[in-house]
Amino acid sequence: MALNVSQKLIKDHLISGEMTPGNEIGLKIDQTLTQDATGTMVMLELEAMKLDRAKTEVSAQYVDHNIIQEDSKNPDDHLFLQSATKRFGLYYSRPGNGVSHPVHMQRLAIPGKTLLGSDSHTCANGCMGMLAMGAGGIDVAMAIAGEPIYIKMPQIWGIKLTGKLPEWVSAKDVILELLRRYDVKGGVGKIIEYYGPGLEDLSSMDRHVIANMGAELGATTTVFPSDDEVKRFLKSQNRENDWVEIVADKDATYDLHEEIDLSELEPMIAKPSSPGNVVPVREVAGEPIYQSYIGSSANPGYRDFAIVAEMMKGRRVADGVSFDINPTSRQMLTDLVDDGHIGSLLTAGGRLHQAGCNGCIGMGQAPATGRNSLRTTPRNFPGRSGTREDSVFLCSPETAAASALTGKITDPRTLDITYPKVKDPDHPTVDDALLNKPLAPEEAKKIELVKGPNIASIPEMDELPNELELPILLKMKDNISTDEILAGGARVLPYRSNLPEISKFTFEIIDETYYDRAMEIQKVGGHAIVGGFNYGQGSSREHAALAPRFLGLRVALVKDFARIHWQNLVNFGVLPLTFKNEADYELLEEDDIIQLKNLRVQLKQGKELTVILKEKQKEIQVVHTLSDRQVDIMLKGGLINWERDRQH
Repeated sequence: MALNVSQKLIKDHLISGEMTPGNEIGLKIDQTLTQDATGTMVMLELEAMKLDRAKTEVSAQYVDHNIIQEDSKNPDDHLFLQSATKRFGLYYSRPGNGVSHPVHMQRLAIPGKTLLGSDSHTCANGCMGMLAMGAGGIDVAMAIAGEPIYIKMPQIWGIKLTGKLPEWVSAKDVILELLRRYDVKGGVGKIIEYYGPGLEDLSSMDRHVIANMGAELGATTTVFPSDDEVKRFLKSQNRENDWVEIVADKDATYDLHEEIDLSELEPMIAKPSSPGNVVPVREVAGEPIYQSYIGSSANPGYRDFAIVAEMMKGRRVADGVSFDINPTSRQMLTDLVDDGHIGSLLTAGGRLHQAGCNGCIGMGQAPATGRNSLRTTPRNFPGRSGTREDSVFLCSPETAAASALTGKITDPRTLDITYPKVKDPDHPTVDDALLNKPLAPEEAKKIELVKGPNIASIPEMDELPNELELPILLKMKDNISTDEILAGGARVLPYRSNLPEISKFTFEIIDETYYDRAMEIQKVGGHAIVGGFNYGQGSSREHAALAPRFLGLRVALVKDFARIHWQNLVNFGVLPLTFKNEADYELLEEDDIIQLKNLRVQLKQGKELTVILKEKQKEIQVVHTLSDRQVDIMLKGGLINWERDRQH
């Protein structure tokens, strides 16, 4: 049977289940990736599991999110992470080394391997011919401990690329075009696999740009073949021996089909406040801007900065524009310095920041209230920038640079500038000085975990009761993101290892009264929330499930869920339910009381449950999509309890 690349990767790692779309499958994980906003909780989970040493081929902990040191909380946690990586046998990428996804691609990614990361943009490493997926932190902790990841077998969506990108159009415009066509739910339940002659002119970093924002389509992951371009990239990183060719068989087929003629694309832009709100740049040209931001994991490559630097030579940014340069790896930053590009950016008025996630996650570089910010980042959900009333547009480096020069949103094709020809260095800097290797096992066992005062253990979670009577504390619309459930940014993320403190920010963007109301109700019982389509889109942060659970959330009843958040809810014992009849959403209001009776029996017996609207004296039918394994996890009150019982 002829196989596509995705099927080959899944088949090579299949532990349980059948490769039929919708079936639960278990996959062996070769590599893991954690970052500091999620990794602190992962390390605490490994400690709770009493893990002796990582059982993966490669596991790496990156410090890239919380690198602002306004007080002791972040540096204290960096020391904790460093001690934990030594103890458990992980790589440790120190603060300033760069964003996890491009650094992992440069130093550790290997074609043909599986990669599970506690960051939703882990899928970026699909550019290397890997099956690279985002997941909640506890799923990654289980993978580090040698357990498989369980997912529903996705459909494989083949996207044939033809033609060649025109001048002033780049990889970011490819993924924005796909978001224009399909919006933020277009990839749900799917692996996106790119193939076709159009790949020939896309570098490995171009593919990284496209794969990164597959997360914004809701896709399980994105996959590219491992071809001669991947071989060239690995050779440039002194890792040619890691290359393996992985391409689709000649007669391979796909469950779904799409085609993009690259030669027909034009500069695109996502308007506030969704990555799916995409239009051609020319349609919004002329809007004044306050900020132009270059960098992030969504445009992390050398050319993404070099082309902007070439556009800036002999020119200055418009008066009043904050021109923010956000390098993505220390290694790449060295090349930009050596080639004079950083000098060009600074001379033009650029503000150079340290290598890391920074403004993408709301850690610095926040825009002024109500002013337009153009960013090459992957997301523009409300408030994600660190400014609550933000107005963020997503675009390519070319569009961001053109707009910085004019002070207004500008189609770069209209500039009186010759299109710069830039390419990756033939011999880039290879530098792993800030990537600490795992200690030998005998040395690792001597390491004590270093815990600062901001680290709190995960509290015990009780089992699922047989009967629930819950008030609805929130009723929400479609496309609620994890940024809205639990914000990032400099105010919130320093508490990611302190659940009682971080929970105080839960749902504050939607309803500032939620925390107080939840704490009051928690004295007598739990509560429920109601939502629309695509609930929990965006970041993989498990805190968006764990914090509401800590505050007493027992049931999330919505029209449908984003994949990673759905799995996070299950992992922490929050029952994820969907309406059998979507019109029943209209029957429910905040403060309504819902009842679920004989719940434990109902969950074991089938996929359909009855919810009683107590005060309205009505019943509605709801559905769960849990596997038998997940039902058992839910009954136990979450994955930690389930794993503990299993070990005993």
